[in-house]
Amino acid sequence: MGARLGLLGGASMTTTTAAAATLSKVTFGQNVPGLIGGPLGAPAVIVIQEWWGLTPQVEAHALKIANEGYRVLVPDIYKGAIGVTAEEAHHMMENLDFPGAVEEIKQAAAYLRAAEASPAVGVCGFCMGGALTLGAAAKSEDIVAAAPFYGANFGLFDAKDFAGKSVQGHFGEKDALEGFADPATAKKLEDTLKPTAAEVQVFVYPGVGHAFMNESPKPYESFDERQKTMGFPPYDKVQADLAWSRLFAFFEKTVKQQQSPSAAKGDL
Repeated sequence: MGARLGLLGGASMTTTTAAAATLSKVTFGQNVPGLIGGPLGAPAVIVIQEWWGLTPQVEAHALKIANEGYRVLVPDIYKGAIGVTAEEAHHMMENLDFPGAVEEIKQAAAYLRAAEASPAVGVCGFCMGGALTLGAAAKSEDIVAAAPFYGANFGLFDAKDFAGKSVQGHFGEKDALEGFADPATAKKLEDTLKPTAAEVQVFVYPGVGHAFMNESPKPYESFDERQKTMGFPPYDKVQADLAWSRLFAFFEKTVKQQQSPSAAKGDL
């Protein structure tokens, strides 16, 4: 199993660069490690990893969001560990304390509001991170909007906890992970949240499957190898770009132009 030992510890100089945004190490809450970047004091987005861990692909997603003018925080849910095979990633996900991870994301949102002066916080996550996105949004008063990508665990949230919050889900038409990320799960998520959430949008993208936002096939050498091993169709830039455009419009309306519930109460 690989490890990102450099993620442990306190804040440091930048570690990743793309365009104007950079990411640097941070420790928040109860000594939770992660990466942070984007303009200080800006509206914030928490980005949650896939089952592989906090990989360069997750960092790239976070930087793309930061370059839209958001403060981004990426909690290191696995505390430095990286799955280099599907078997390792599955083992780490199966052994993850999901309620504990949700609590750490809550701490990330509270940190962004208090220490980083972000006026509002959204969260998005991919695969396992999509499920954690929904769980954290339900539990945290500081999170106003959630965008899960191809992942939902209905045991992590109660629909009533989304009152006043907005959700935008993204799923692939050819995703075969039944009960977690397939089109039927996407429909169930929409039906579950529509009666209580302030706004619910769930999109199913044609011709793509699980992990359709990843422009890199890693840890596989090619998308053909990934498809043979995991069954996921290759990257489709048109569909990924459409999802990014929808996500940015969603966060523009729900995070940049809104306050968190705790801010409205005058907690800060």
